[in-house]
Amino acid sequence: MSVDKGFTKENLDYYLKELAKEFRKRNGKNTPAEIVLVGGAAILANYGFREMTYDIDAVITASSAMKGAVNAVGDRFGLPNGWLNADFKNTSSYSPKLSQYSKYYRTYSNVLNIRTISAEYFVAMKLMSGRRYKKDRSVR
Repeated sequence: MSVDKGFTKENLDYYLKELAKEFRKRNGKNTPAEIVLVGGAAILANYGFREMTYDIDAVITASSAMKGAVNAVGDRFGLPNGWLNADFKNTSSYSPKLSQYSKYYRTYSNVLNIRTISAEYFVAMKLMSGRRYKKDRSVR
């Protein structure tokens, strides 16, 4: 399974499952991690109106073993560098309260808890960003 055209709902879940397995192998089963999906990945996980995204923006709370796990999964499946990234934390839309207002999505391998943002929080983030970008809002 490779991401030639982007991440879809199906392969998003697959790669997160593989990431959890790799993280558990590297870090053990007693230290959990949490990833809050934002942006296109949150839309894929929760709603049916978007078919794909080209990276997975997330807030990652984990031990340093997560970086190695992300790289290993990326290498194994030919994913682009930065396929899972926390760059979102450097934008005006980020708030440290994001995790507090996120909602449960899934747990993989009993160590990786995946959360997503609610629809209301997602709209607030888009308004905060104020981006004039064709995928965010219509520009006339």
